[in-house]
Amino acid sequence: MEKILIVDDSLVQATKLKLILEDDYDITIAQTAKEGLHYASSKDYSLILLDVVMPDMDGFTLLKKLQEEIITRSIPVILITSLSDIEHEQRGLTLGAVDYITKPFHPLIVKARVNTHIKLYRYRKQVEDQSMTDQLTGIANRRRHDELSVVKWQEAVRLQIPFSICMFDIDHFKSYNDTFGHPAGDQVLAAVAKKIASFLQRTTDFVARYGGEEFVAFILGDSPNKAFEYLKRIRQSIENLYVPRNLAGTEWVTISVGGVTTVPRRGETYSDYLKIADGMLYDAKRFGRNRVVWANDQTGQWCEE
Repeated sequence: MEKILIVDDSLVQATKLKLILEDDYDITIAQTAKEGLHYASSKDYSLILLDVVMPDMDGFTLLKKLQEEIITRSIPVILITSLSDIEHEQRGLTLGAVDYITKPFHPLIVKARVNTHIKLYRYRKQVEDQSMTDQLTGIANRRRHDELSVVKWQEAVRLQIPFSICMFDIDHFKSYNDTFGHPAGDQVLAAVAKKIASFLQRTTDFVARYGGEEFVAFILGDSPNKAFEYLKRIRQSIENLYVPRNLAGTEWVTISVGGVTTVPRRGETYSDYLKIADGMLYDAKRFGRNRVVWANDQTGQWCEE
């Protein structure tokens, strides 16, 4: 069931809207702009119904804040108000509202407009999901990584929780393609991606194809030691696929892994630590491949033997 957030300081008006919509949607009510911003940032809503006239912070100001936040800017907003002049309507639409409903509202009009924008939101999300999925492997692509990493990094800064970044590279992949051909190489890429993704399914995990035979992942909340041990298990699981790396079948396809764990502070950037993870991956290859090399702020570098 799609989730809708109603932000209105009048509980009477908000309840009226809820009664109109609750048979078809999961409704949450916030009675202040601050509460509305908190809900919008912490849950997955398909639409926000926003009252314009509220104390402390009006709807126009809240709408501007929603548009400024990466995590909320894509949520469509319908403004609800008794202000029916063209100037206010133009201001709301200019700030990013998708529609405007004036009080007193008619239930059939509210249902029709909400239904229209929910359908548009579903369609847009479907298109976005397709554009952010790597077609070969079925996992997220680099574009999705670049967008989500910023959001999750900010979340870790706010909550002061550990953030681990991992880089994976399939060992000797060019040699594999030269030996078995690119169609076989594509099958290996898909199999490796599927196996890595099977380990990273928590809401705090994310994995994407970064380019070529490289993958990138991040994990929120795990200690450096726990992340290091977890990635060792992932590395071993790829080796245990027992995909022959050469025609003699004496060696298997493996991956090298580099990573870093930190509790991010304000002023630090995700890209800086991604470079550290990439440096650890370089060391994993330099030390002989098929191993995990990890870094953290306190104990320096750990290397799997």
